[in-house]
Amino acid sequence: MFKNPITQKRILRFKQMKRAYYAFWALLVLYSISLFSECICNNIPLYVRYEGQSFFPLIWYYPDDQFTGSGKHTRADYKEILQSDGFKSNSDNWMLFPIHPFGPNESIVPESIPIDNTVDLVFQPQPFVGYIRITHTLIIQRAYTMQPFTLMDDHQLKGLPVEQLFHMPQELKAGLEKRFNNQSSNREEYQLTTKEGTFVSVTLSSYEKRSHPPERIRLMFRRSPAIQKDIRMVFASQKKIITGQELWSGSAIDGHPFQLTASQKKRLIDAVGMRFQNMIESMELTINGISYKVTFEKEDVRFPFHPVAGHPLGLDSAGRDVLSRIVHGLRISMTFGMVLVVGSMILGVFLGAIQGYYGGWLDLIGQRLTEIWSALPFLYIMILMGAVLGRSFILLLICYGMFNWIGISYYMRAEFLRLRRQAFVEAAQCLGLPTWKILTYHILPNALTPIITFAPFSLVGAIGSLAALDYLGFGLPPPTPSWGELLAQAQAFRWAWWLIVYPSLSLFVVMLLGVFVGEGVRNAYDPLG
Repeated sequence: MFKNPITQKRILRFKQMKRAYYAFWALLVLYSISLFSECICNNIPLYVRYEGQSFFPLIWYYPDDQFTGSGKHTRADYKEILQSDGFKSNSDNWMLFPIHPFGPNESIVPESIPIDNTVDLVFQPQPFVGYIRITHTLIIQRAYTMQPFTLMDDHQLKGLPVEQLFHMPQELKAGLEKRFNNQSSNREEYQLTTKEGTFVSVTLSSYEKRSHPPERIRLMFRRSPAIQKDIRMVFASQKKIITGQELWSGSAIDGHPFQLTASQKKRLIDAVGMRFQNMIESMELTINGISYKVTFEKEDVRFPFHPVAGHPLGLDSAGRDVLSRIVHGLRISMTFGMVLVVGSMILGVFLGAIQGYYGGWLDLIGQRLTEIWSALPFLYIMILMGAVLGRSFILLLICYGMFNWIGISYYMRAEFLRLRRQAFVEAAQCLGLPTWKILTYHILPNALTPIITFAPFSLVGAIGSLAALDYLGFGLPPPTPSWGELLAQAQAFRWAWWLIVYPSLSLFVVMLLGVFVGEGVRNAYDPLG
């Protein structure tokens, strides 16, 4: 077939489309690499040298007793065995692990993840906030935490006119007058100045008309602190400060003093020590007249966990390495797609060829049965079969293949209907050739165009469908590595950007390469090209 001049012309035309040609080889290389995923991403060593003997765990199964003498015949934990005295004390015993020594179903121990074991003590300056309630005559009836604005205690403000303490603009007076007259008003904010010339922000909350006008109106005062930036100290332990020693000892920030008292230091030291062990709540402190919200920031290992040294693509919600699951998922996706495409193509070609070649009542009945079968809801059948028989790779292939052949059978039926009346077919019939030889050697080679041109697009569709089914929870059973399952985790943990970016990027690249190949094949078989 490859020596046929037409075939050679099509191959040459495909090679001339550089995008499709390079995409084909890229897809082939990626799949070839994924076939050896156990040799690239795995927590089982490639080779073990122990007590003068050689072991190949990837090929043969060895129980735990083989290396530890524990009497256990369960699966060996090679990473734990590597840390035992039999390997640490004897340099002749060693293991060779893959390039990325993490398996797709291995849950990483949190203590093995390298993170900075430090606590950041963050002081966040809080604005001054106070309230007063005033009457229609602008007399203060009650005050709350107004000392930073008036330099007077709250109880001393009762009975004083507001204008004795602040310069009030006419807009604020008009806003108060509307509310005292029981008129609906929106939320409003004004800038006041104290008698000392300090600027203060005042807010009037929104007001809805009531059955009776109010007797008192509340004003909220707000002023930014003198220090407006966060202050940060970094502790490596309770007694060791990495950053901010001068602030701990007492310093000035933007010309304003920052001096912790002995009791405040003791309280903070105790809290830092607790934060190294557990999560703790933030606290409020007043330092040199400024209120601070103090938070204790420390990086904790909680799954999913962001990319870190040793795990460049991060960890999923079960503590499994995302890179390993993506590599193993590539093999499963590509294998599923190719087996499905080949199987559905064979079935579709066979049924379409029978209907197209014989025609008549066989064709009529076959078409009606095909239409009835195509009307069945695929997803419901998939759910039913999975509930009854359990989810598996083979079951998914069978269920999907039961519906995927329909489209190609239509094209093959049309091709065989067209070709069965050609002169070369009638000549073969006159020579007495059996039907299967006519179908296989004479008609089929001339009807291959739909099969070859649709195959790359069918592969792309199968990979996307598998990811979609896994995303919905109707695909491969856990803990099978799957791109769709990673995307389902990303929906549950939307802040885990690595669960969104890397599986989506892998799916996009593979499907894009498949589309490029399909585009090149289609153009190569274009009779007008």
